[in-house]
Amino acid sequence: MDIQLLPIHWVYLVFIGFILTLLIRRRDTTMICVVGIFALGLLATETLSGSVSGVFNSFIYATKELMGTIMIISIIVAMSRVLIRTGINETMVAPLTRFLRTPALAFWGIGIIMMITSWFFWPSPGVALIGAVLLPVAVRVGLPALGAAMAMNLFGHGIALSGDYIIQGAPKLTADAAGLPVTSVMEASVPLVIVMGLVTTVTAFWMMRRDMRNGTWRDGLVASGTGDGGSLLSSDQDAKASLSPKLRRILAVFIPVLFALDVIAMFVLNLQGGDATALVGGTAVFILIGVTLLAHRGHGLEQTTSYLIEGFVFGFKVFGPVIPIAAFFYLGDSAFTELYGKILPEGSHGIVNDLGVALAGVVPLNGAIGAVTLTVVGAITGLDGSGFSGISLAGSIAQLFATAIGSGAAVLTALGQVAAIWVGGGTLIPWALIPAAAICGVSPFELARRNLLPVLIGLAVTTVVAMFLV
Repeated sequence: MDIQLLPIHWVYLVFIGFILTLLIRRRDTTMICVVGIFALGLLATETLSGSVSGVFNSFIYATKELMGTIMIISIIVAMSRVLIRTGINETMVAPLTRFLRTPALAFWGIGIIMMITSWFFWPSPGVALIGAVLLPVAVRVGLPALGAAMAMNLFGHGIALSGDYIIQGAPKLTADAAGLPVTSVMEASVPLVIVMGLVTTVTAFWMMRRDMRNGTWRDGLVASGTGDGGSLLSSDQDAKASLSPKLRRILAVFIPVLFALDVIAMFVLNLQGGDATALVGGTAVFILIGVTLLAHRGHGLEQTTSYLIEGFVFGFKVFGPVIPIAAFFYLGDSAFTELYGKILPEGSHGIVNDLGVALAGVVPLNGAIGAVTLTVVGAITGLDGSGFSGISLAGSIAQLFATAIGSGAAVLTALGQVAAIWVGGGTLIPWALIPAAAICGVSPFELARRNLLPVLIGLAVTTVVAMFLV
């Protein structure tokens, strides 16, 4: 089916080019996205007031679409705050330290614990939850601090965040941009996340052991570790949060059991997407309230609000740059018709879809070209160090290529998501590596340098695997 391309289509495509250019040059893309939204609104409404209003309305649309993701991350972080201040996090991971007897066991043990923790708590709070407890143990058995930072970083900000199977923030963004169900993107991402994770972590571990044997290892220490896990989740509050050792041990068992029951409920009740996220979020709220009341007693009511405020500040700080960018890319799909009415040609399914149909008619595309393109686009969008801000672009371009090829939309979307988050989510961009580097007292630049080759090898292998899956 031939689709007539309007000036709106070409303007949208030009602004995608502008955004990619800025990302390659490591410049912020918020302003260009706002200008793009304004330009599309001007073409759609042909009025200045309509185009100006369209900017605000597109922000509202994007915020409504992202609100579930912002909310769950904010609540999880708020809960993490009280777990850290009460010492429950230390008690939760303390039994695991007895298994970290060698450098190899410490590397893989810290990594796996970090991965599991990050699925439920998100990576940045996860670093603080376990880093201060496990780092001294790892260093004592011979694992360098930089090696511990690599393990936490690759397993947390890499494997856990690129899949994001529990909180589902990342697949929600990419799936929406690609016009796909969240579950299809998550299912398609499983083999890609496994391949990327195995190749990257095994390569990183092998290179670390090789350099340690050859005497070429540099630990990149810049300061001693924080020692209390509080640097990432610090607070200006002076409120005391104390629990008896017995109660702390009970809660350290009870809280993981609650989340384990959530996971079981997801399978038994077939909860997916927003329903699964809501179950985890609701559980986190009740844990936050219960622990706060027990720890702060007479001040529990006020402190519950304080923890929630801290969580929301963190959530909107992370997603503040994402909203304008997502607003632009949502216009490439259903948001455009919802905001501006029936402007696009008859038979159109959105700007990006139309461009994909047109592209299929003039360029011979196949799965290999699509896979390479999505990996490159995903990696470029991650150069801003966010990981999340550009995955809407990856989803939109995946939809474009899948439409042109005729298949593989979920695989290409998942591939773009994996590439974007591994690069920008906190494994290669120094300013995104600060959480793991700070807790371990190492240079974020040295950590990025150590991660570079393993991550690039992992992306290459994962791209080849995706070619066969498209």
